[in-house]
Amino acid sequence: MHYITDYLSPVGLLRLASKGESLEGLWIDGQKYFCAGLAGETVRDDSLNIFKNTKDWLERYFSGQRPAVSELMLEPPGGQFRQSVWNILCRIPYGHVMTYGDIAREIAEKTGRSSMSGQAVGGAVSHNPISIIIPCHRVVGTNGSLTGYAGGIAVKIKLLELEGVDMEHLFIPKNPC
Repeated sequence: MHYITDYLSPVGLLRLASKGESLEGLWIDGQKYFCAGLAGETVRDDSLNIFKNTKDWLERYFSGQRPAVSELMLEPPGGQFRQSVWNILCRIPYGHVMTYGDIAREIAEKTGRSSMSGQAVGGAVSHNPISIIIPCHRVVGTNGSLTGYAGGIAVKIKLLELEGVDMEHLFIPKNPC
C-alpha cells in the first residue's frame, strides 16, 4: 500500500507518495509518468512524518533556501542503472547544471566501459520518480538545450531561474515541424 498527499507549489500541484517511512515519489501534476510505479492501493494520509519533512523541505526550497537532498529519506523505485543516474543527479549542486553527456561519461567510467549512451541516461533522468528533490531539472543537453523534463520546459526554466542558474547559454530547442 502507498500513502499519498498533495502539496501546492509555485510550479503547480505536487503529489507525494510513500510506503510509510521514506519518500518514493514526487510528481508535478500533469507531468509525463505521473504517479508511475504506484501499484496497488493508495490511501491519502497527510500526517506521515516523511510528508511533513518533505513539505518543509519544499517550503524552504521554494523560498530560495538550499535544503540538502540528504535531509530526506528517499527510496525511489528503480533498477541499478537508474539508481546510479539518480545518485549522480543528487550531487549536482544547487544553481548548477550538468549535461546528459557528462553523466554518461561518469557512468561509463564507473562501470569500466569505453562509453555510455546519452539516450540511456536521458531515459533514466526522465523516469526520475522524485522530481525537484532529485534534481533532474538541472540536466541539460550538451549544447545547452533545455530538453527532456517530464514536468515541461516551462517548469524546468522556472526551477533553474529560482536557483539562479545562468540562463544565457541555455535555450529551448525549436520544433523542426
